[in-house]
Amino acid sequence: MLQKIIQYAYLFIAVFFSYETYRNWNVDRERAYMLLFFAVLAVFMYFFKKYFRKKMDNNKQ
Repeated sequence: MLQKIIQYAYLFIAVFFSYETYRNWNVDRERAYMLLFFAVLAVFMYFFKKYFRKKMDNNKQ
């Protein structure tokens, strides 16, 4: 159950970093690129965690 919550927390983090990227785009471009990188990383982590959670569930059965 906790793994599923953490999995969706990565999506929340990605949305937050995407919003911050949008907000900082014209102010500080380097910071915006860094935030965009973290948003993409969070989306990657969501799919990574989802894949391995399903893999572990299939191994238990």
